[in-house]
Amino acid sequence: MLLILWVLLACLTGCAPEKETPVQPPPALKKLAKPLYPEFSDTGKKKELVAALENSLTYFSRIPSQRKFHFSGDVYTAGHVRQSLTTFLEFIQTGPGNDELNRFIKTNYAVYQAAGSNDRGEVLFTGYYEPSIAGSLTRDEQYRFPLYSEPEDLLTLDPGLFFDNLQGKALRMARVDKNNRVVPYFSRKEINAIEGFEKRAPPIAWLKDRTDRFFLEIQGSGRLHLKQGGTLRVHYHRKNGHAYRSIGRYLIAQREIPQEQVSMQSIRAWLADNPSKAETVFHHNPSFVFFKREKNGPLGSLGVKVSPMRSIATDSTLFPKGALCFIKTAVPATTEQKKPWPPYAGFVLNQDTGGAIKGPGRADFFYGNGDYAEFAAGRMNHRGALFFLVLE
Repeated sequence: MLLILWVLLACLTGCAPEKETPVQPPPALKKLAKPLYPEFSDTGKKKELVAALENSLTYFSRIPSQRKFHFSGDVYTAGHVRQSLTTFLEFIQTGPGNDELNRFIKTNYAVYQAAGSNDRGEVLFTGYYEPSIAGSLTRDEQYRFPLYSEPEDLLTLDPGLFFDNLQGKALRMARVDKNNRVVPYFSRKEINAIEGFEKRAPPIAWLKDRTDRFFLEIQGSGRLHLKQGGTLRVHYHRKNGHAYRSIGRYLIAQREIPQEQVSMQSIRAWLADNPSKAETVFHHNPSFVFFKREKNGPLGSLGVKVSPMRSIATDSTLFPKGALCFIKTAVPATTEQKKPWPPYAGFVLNQDTGGAIKGPGRADFFYGNGDYAEFAAGRMNHRGALFFLVLE
């Protein structure tokens, strides 16, 4: 088995002949000269901004103060980023006007803009929320779809423990097969086909609808209103290691839903109208999420609560975790509002990540819980700009 494991890990380095060093991509953040700073304003709720800042400060209190955080080519310690948040929190609590706010930032903060997806620095903002779903602690004819916990046979391979040149590379999720070989973990299609999979991954609860389970995986956390009474919070725990693939893009490619009409709501409606095709659509995404119970939440990838309209998810390999951000985009004002939406600007904290959030031109905006959150998160697909702030 050791020989097989060595071969598997060696293949991660690439079995092809050595090639020239690839050209490094441009930095994900660009430091702005002060005359190029955006006009800062904030119309969101102060209470939630304070909560988001305090939650990021909780994250920074848990990590070494000398840990390095990269803002483009500049490096700051965790202690410095923490002080940046503390200083901003103290200032915001004084209730400044816009003029005072902009003077304060220009005097004290360096501002970095996300490179975005093009030469204009455009970032595509999507949305996510905390769904509320009916569930049961036991299986019956109505509640048939298991919400799995982490499987007991799910292994985590860290290539850096075996090869120095692979330190810091992504962890690989694997299992040992019947021939004692280390192989990739089961895909979504394979998991759904395994009879008695719940013996490997005891279900936390059972759901009525497989579509609810699929979208709960995408959101990463949710509230289950139990048949037995009470509410159970569930949260992302592990993935099977397969890359996320969007079923929205699949339905566009199959010409099932026009691109301009794709939203969580339109996808749900299509799945309800086409039950015989639903399984094929779900299996297009081989990624599968396993859950755990949570007392509080919803929690982001930093292990702290995310705040409605004040937390975002970005690519954690590119942007500094827990940092203070400013966004300019557009969001719906009500649950009935059609586009064009009104402009939106406000301060948020970079407190989460996601399998679909990759590259410098993507960010996911957390809307919270409830009717408006579901409406807005399901439809959010708007370009804008993203900035990071840190004390000079």
